[in-house]
Amino acid sequence: MTDRTRMSGERSLEQVQAEILRRAGRNSPLEHITPEDAQAAVAALTSLDRDHWAEVWCTIGLRHEARGDALQQQGAAEAASAAWFLAYANCRTGRYPVASTPGKIAAYQHSLRCFRKAACSFNPPLQVVEFPCAGKRLTGYLQVPAGCVRPPVVIHWGGVDGWKEDRQRNSEILHGHGFATLTMDMPGTGENPVGYMTPDAERTFSAAIDWLSNRDDVDGSRIGVWGGSFGGYWAAKLAHVESERISAAVIQGGNVHHGFQRAWLEPALTRTASTYLLGPASLLDARSWVLGASTLEEVLSQAPQLSLKDQGLLDGPCAPLLAVNGKRDDQAPIDDVYILQEHGVPKSVRVYPEGGHMGRTPGMKERVIAELIAQWLHDTMIR
Repeated sequence: MTDRTRMSGERSLEQVQAEILRRAGRNSPLEHITPEDAQAAVAALTSLDRDHWAEVWCTIGLRHEARGDALQQQGAAEAASAAWFLAYANCRTGRYPVASTPGKIAAYQHSLRCFRKAACSFNPPLQVVEFPCAGKRLTGYLQVPAGCVRPPVVIHWGGVDGWKEDRQRNSEILHGHGFATLTMDMPGTGENPVGYMTPDAERTFSAAIDWLSNRDDVDGSRIGVWGGSFGGYWAAKLAHVESERISAAVIQGGNVHHGFQRAWLEPALTRTASTYLLGPASLLDARSWVLGASTLEEVLSQAPQLSLKDQGLLDGPCAPLLAVNGKRDDQAPIDDVYILQEHGVPKSVRVYPEGGHMGRTPGMKERVIAELIAQWLHDTMIR
């Protein structure tokens, strides 16, 4: 890493190695990494150089892919899928947080390939779909539970580092509540060709709504949206600009107004975003990449224009909206939950008093929060 990133909040190699071992199999972004793979990665890492990071994790991931290929040849389809999923999980960690260097770009391509191999055994089946948006093509993953006749559908996505492949756990929870799901990448990430700062970038989600509304296998008149982390912003915006076409929206750990201001961003991206795996400087690098910025100062100057308050949206029409976050979040301020309550129609809110980013609370499984969100969507859209 450069001297700048180390001075502005980058974790040391030893600190990151300890975090890898602590989070493996339990916490984001390593919830699908086995303890054995975590130990192998820790032993192989000699620096936090981005391409070295990608190479270490992909070496492990590609071994799993080769094992999956061999199992498929032996007719062991289920075991092959499990091996390919481990391959995806490791290669995905290699591209984490963003595909910003040649090694990380390669890791991302490996993760895509391995995820789609693993998806051959997903239930319900996963369809790789494309739909048009202003002359471009958007890619998503559609899953429709068997036995459901035109179920309501939830479009959901993550933030700067959690892309559509990383949403499968939440899709499974939503399927259990009677929803079809469409996962996609938010602007500026993954396979979404539209930049985060592009004017009207929310049109990528509007295009998904258009496409779903014309399908026969889902109920396009009952569409919910759920955005996580830095992607939560788009869910809150859609609740206002698409209030007539969506039935419910969830912003989980996202920014609305305060989180885009210099007073919050400067310390968060240099000192206080302590829960980020590689430290706050890595969060700065990831958000800079997503926003198309080169420096902290560019981020600080661009971000305020994203404020939904300053755009005049918060007092306008709004679909039913649930805001979820932890009171101790050091990436998205809890004040952005409160500002939603202070404007427009009443909102639903769940604040975790001891929770950090996304509401994650020590001693509580992250799945608990996802189940709460899925239940709220069910109660709002189905019951």
